[in-house]
Amino acid sequence: MEAMNLKPLFNLDELEAKFGANGRVANGMTGWDILSVDQFDREKLGYVFGRAEEMRAMVNRVHGVDLLKGRVLACLFYEPSTRTSASFIAAMERLGGSVIPITQGVQFSSVSKGETLADTIQTLEQYSDVIVLRHPEIGSARVAAEAAGIPVINAGDGAGEHPTQALLDLFTIQEEMGRIDGLKIAMVGDLRFGRTVHSLTKLLLHFDVSLRFVSPEILRMPLKIMNEVRDAGVNARETHDVADVIENADVLYVTRVQKERFSDLAQYDEVKDHYIITPELMQQAKDKMIVMHPLPRVGEISTAVDTDPRAAYFRQVQNGMYIRMALLAAVLGKA
Repeated sequence: MEAMNLKPLFNLDELEAKFGANGRVANGMTGWDILSVDQFDREKLGYVFGRAEEMRAMVNRVHGVDLLKGRVLACLFYEPSTRTSASFIAAMERLGGSVIPITQGVQFSSVSKGETLADTIQTLEQYSDVIVLRHPEIGSARVAAEAAGIPVINAGDGAGEHPTQALLDLFTIQEEMGRIDGLKIAMVGDLRFGRTVHSLTKLLLHFDVSLRFVSPEILRMPLKIMNEVRDAGVNARETHDVADVIENADVLYVTRVQKERFSDLAQYDEVKDHYIITPELMQQAKDKMIVMHPLPRVGEISTAVDTDPRAAYFRQVQNGMYIRMALLAAVLGKA
């Protein structure tokens, strides 16, 4: 019988280009600490968004896979969290990994005995493959990364940055609006202490957008961020009145005034209800636009807006899991 001429199932050259040692994907992010949105350009954003779309399709089809089976995530939260902690835990478990959750119980860990952040990080890396950290001090994630020999992901460092939130926010804008270039994006509320708007603004500087910043005087966007916006040549303007932006906004990104960031509660009381998005206000908005919020909300968006199809904040929450699945897989060399 004549021998069959079988073609190989895989192109070895293509596989070697895609995978490095130990079956790891050559994605340029393996082993990364994710500390700031400054690490991402348009090419890297496209890569992460592509992987997030794959994760969403996988979850919708089979709910989970064993891509990260045997890997362990340490989730270390020094500040309260619902969405960020839950979505990272769900992301790791959907990918077949395990989680050490030190979230609402930090006060019951050795931190309560005075253990330093560096010592806690060096302890947790003995048990895990990646650490997700939320901490009240700006720069804490970088301190952790310097102490660790495994990837550290910044889940919010005080009023500094929240890179994974910004990535899911930008992904949401892309998915909801079909594009980012050419959009008019208005950010409303606490722009001074809001780490989500700081990080999102930085990412948006990679695109051709118009930015409007709406806040009370004492909660204006920090000068450092505004200087970056101006240096990038982005069309930007500040105002105190949401009525100035509602008619033309493609994206209305609303934030909570954060009581925990105020040392003078009298100042908080003055501004806490400064902006409230209502169905009446939404009547002035475009038919094709979205309202976003990093959540939690404490009254700045009326619950009556929730049934408006332009209210994207719960879809935004879901996107957080897909983005975090993509990031975990990427830094662990599996996406």
